[in-house]
Amino acid sequence: MTLTDRVREVEGMNSADADGVPTGLNVEQLRRDIRNWTSLEAIAAIMVDNPQRARNELRSSCRHALAESKWDPLSGAEKRALVEELIDVVFGMGPVESLVDDESVTEIMVNGSSSIFFERDGKLVKSELSFDSDEQVRVLIDRIIGPLGRRIDESSPMVNARLAQGHRVHAVIPPIAMDGPHLTIRAFTRRALSLEEMRDFGSFDETVMRFLGWLVKARRNVVVSGGTGSGKTTMLNALSRLVSPDERVITIEDSAELKFDEVNHVVRLEARPRNAEGTGEVTIRELVINALRMRPDRIIVGECRSGEALDMLQAMNTGHDGSLTTLHANSPEDVVDRMITMVRYAVNLPVDAIEAQIGNAFHYIVQVSRGGDGSRYLQAIAEVAYDRRKRACDVQRVYERDSCAQPGRWRRVPRLVEEVRRRPFAFPLDVGELDAWEREVFVR
Repeated sequence: MTLTDRVREVEGMNSADADGVPTGLNVEQLRRDIRNWTSLEAIAAIMVDNPQRARNELRSSCRHALAESKWDPLSGAEKRALVEELIDVVFGMGPVESLVDDESVTEIMVNGSSSIFFERDGKLVKSELSFDSDEQVRVLIDRIIGPLGRRIDESSPMVNARLAQGHRVHAVIPPIAMDGPHLTIRAFTRRALSLEEMRDFGSFDETVMRFLGWLVKARRNVVVSGGTGSGKTTMLNALSRLVSPDERVITIEDSAELKFDEVNHVVRLEARPRNAEGTGEVTIRELVINALRMRPDRIIVGECRSGEALDMLQAMNTGHDGSLTTLHANSPEDVVDRMITMVRYAVNLPVDAIEAQIGNAFHYIVQVSRGGDGSRYLQAIAEVAYDRRKRACDVQRVYERDSCAQPGRWRRVPRLVEEVRRRPFAFPLDVGELDAWEREVFVR
């Protein structure tokens, strides 16, 4: 026996466990070994058009790899278990599968292969889970975006996509991500919250809940504003669920997130990015323009980010009262400035002309916020009007709340209450109910 053979024999003995089975005979070793027979990237490509064939290819490669003598210490059942585990890694969500299935997790952040964070109850938590390699993260990204006709490579190193269950996905890879591929999954609840549930969670009190319901019933145009992760979509969805089933609603979103009861008359439109060939893009603005030709009673835009703000204002000013949208803003007062900026992406109108459009289109702004402890709450409700003398929008807060730990306060009687009193025939609201609400709020 040569010296080399003796060294190999000693190394083999040291790598065995108490039962005589060499350590390292795990799913990661199997994944490395099958590269002698196939490429995981090729399997991911086959998965797009023929998932069953992709699984068969992987099983065949596993059989070839497991036929090597190094795998002899494992029983047939153990080998089959390894193959099934590898299939879960390649065709499932890998290490983050459990986080995706956990409804209490709202965000999953994969920072390269060795660092995974997730958000639960508004707080970031470092997970003990990890990927085996950056390549495994890349395989997962390719598997997510492949069926959608998207691609990610060095020439196009960023991508946005959506999982089948509605979760929003963003990925970025080297060279612009220097520490390896990064994947962010924004998880959405499978069931939309109602205003009653949000009230029970402490997002607002009973008086606010009833007023929000009146805004929808009275067909007021409402903008839900707030920062990232503050609960804008959750609030928009809760308001949307109050729309009468007799009304035809057109929803327009980047990624379809809004959920309605089956009884509602809803047409759902979703924007489409460019495909792998760089064609086929359908923007939010194009969908808003198209929605105006579909006889909508209300238009709900998931989020205004750019030039579609102009078309949204036009829709609200041309008989589509009761429309809803969201946008990023730090306060109700900032909403006007944000809208002016976005409208000017589409057309170079004078600022006072844009403010006139905003003041005539928007009735109320609902500002939501997230506290330092992760709690989400309604921070303010503001009325919007156009002051012709000043030729500018006037934003007046009627309700505000400083933090989730403190109760909110109504600053004055909302204009809606006064309008209903003056023209009770024009609103499907009960004047007596509004009077009782006002006495409860301002005579405590």
